Amino acid sequence: MYIVHIGPALSATSGAGTWVRYLADGHSSVLFATLAGFSLMLIAGRREPKTGLAGRQAQARIAIRAVVLLALGTVLAMEYGGVIILGFYGVYFLLALPLLRLSARTLAIIAAALAVTTPQLAFFLNTQLSESLTRTINAYDPLRSLSEVGLLDLLLTGFYPALTWMSFVVAGMALARLDLSAVFVQWRLAALGAALTVGAYGLSLLLAGKDALRSMAEGGKSSGPGSSGWSGEGSFGEGSFEGKHAGPELLSAGPHSGTTFDIIGSVGVAILVIVGATVLMDRLPRLRRLAKPVIAVGTMSLTAYVGHFLAQSLLSVPGGESDRTSWLPVLLFILGAIVFAAVWSRFFRRGPLEHLLNVATKPARYVR
Repeated sequence: MYIVHIGPALSATSGAGTWVRYLADGHSSVLFATLAGFSLMLIAGRREPKTGLAGRQAQARIAIRAVVLLALGTVLAMEYGGVIILGFYGVYFLLALPLLRLSARTLAIIAAALAVTTPQLAFFLNTQLSESLTRTINAYDPLRSLSEVGLLDLLLTGFYPALTWMSFVVAGMALARLDLSAVFVQWRLAALGAALTVGAYGLSLLLAGKDALRSMAEGGKSSGPGSSGWSGEGSFGEGSFEGKHAGPELLSAGPHSGTTFDIIGSVGVAILVIVGATVLMDRLPRLRRLAKPVIAVGTMSLTAYVGHFLAQSLLSVPGGESDRTSWLPVLLFILGAIVFAAVWSRFFRRGPLEHLLNVATKPARYVR
């Protein structure tokens, strides 16, 4: 995430730096969304869903978190502008509520169905959105009056539209229902992740051609402060497709292109990262001890996310991608986040914002 938001632009990199930048672009936010789905199951009952009173209270906790994240995302968008993913997370959480009790198999089928159908549906719906209709919808949207991101952006036209991004969240929910410590599950997931990654990106390259793939990869903008997504509209915004004809764009797998190939390939990468990290931590205890400072960052990801916006503002770090040419700022931000999280976790169980979020969900205990 820091590489995408603070690191040098893809055009300013070379050699290994280009690969690091390209791998981070799009995949970091997808991994976040997949882990967000995973985290929902930690609240709702990971291997076995909570039922009865416990289940209702878990749903209430998730709903409260959704509202808080939506509000926090709106406030950050008002302050810093650009694209803030927290508001989108709030919508994802609300949409995921009816799915909390489903099995891993059912969730996987839903995730696959969403990946195959929603990009085409999003494209069709965007073709029906005239400028006057968009203005009318936004005029009655209270969120849009507060920031650049309104309900239409959150659901359809934004940088992380719920219509297509729910595939990642549901995939994460399915992963959480599995026994990731079982060796046969790890092998099957590794094979699945590799197959999805190679199949989606390979088929996209075959159908769209390397020039289309490269142009989409270079066309994506950072989701950091000051950016507003594809051509100012989002994955399938009006500016994304010349004349609103599908053409080769629906065959691309470029970062944030929002196509079926992009979704399937990105889910494959997320699965490989999650399984790979699980295997490394399980089988290499010494590495786990060495990785404790990095793990500490993971326990306070909300603080790390919001904190880097505040730090960018206070330190006047360039937010525009064209102004970023050095790797030094992003390396310092990564080091700073690790040191802060490591020190904080020695004294407190949760990160600062995680503690406040936990306090905000306390009223869920009164649900009957």
